[in-house]
Amino acid sequence: MSQTKVVSSQWPQVETGRVVLINSGKDEGKLAAVVQIIDHKRALVDSPHIERQEISLSHVSLTQQVITKLPRAARSGVVKKYWAEASVDDKTASTTWAKKRASREKKRQLTDFERFKVMVLKKQVSIRDTLGRIFLKDVLPIPNRCGHSS
Repeated sequence: MSQTKVVSSQWPQVETGRVVLINSGKDEGKLAAVVQIIDHKRALVDSPHIERQEISLSHVSLTQQVITKLPRAARSGVVKKYWAEASVDDKTASTTWAKKRASREKKRQLTDFERFKVMVLKKQVSIRDTLGRIFLKDVLPIPNRCGHSS
């Protein structure tokens, strides 16, 4: 008989304690932990930020974080305790994913005048870069394809 080797996946799996980001509904953008898996499409989630609820797995994004040792079907108080011990909010805020979401949200909140100011600043930076390249081209010799300077 041949031996088979079982290799774990690189993708995050739905499991008890997995931290998820809710993508739709009244709690959109909030974090929660999977407390119990109901079936292959639904899970029970809970966190200090939302009410305990059943949610479709198509409405959440799985994060890399897992609250280890979270008991299956844990009550809200237990979830809050493990949430604080794992410092989920601090760890999530330091991820590049959370920083991009915050940046996107900040950009979305800009007023018309603030968007105008950003546009003007981008143009100034572009002009400065172009002038810098022109200046450097005149001052520094640019090597041609053969490696000799012109």
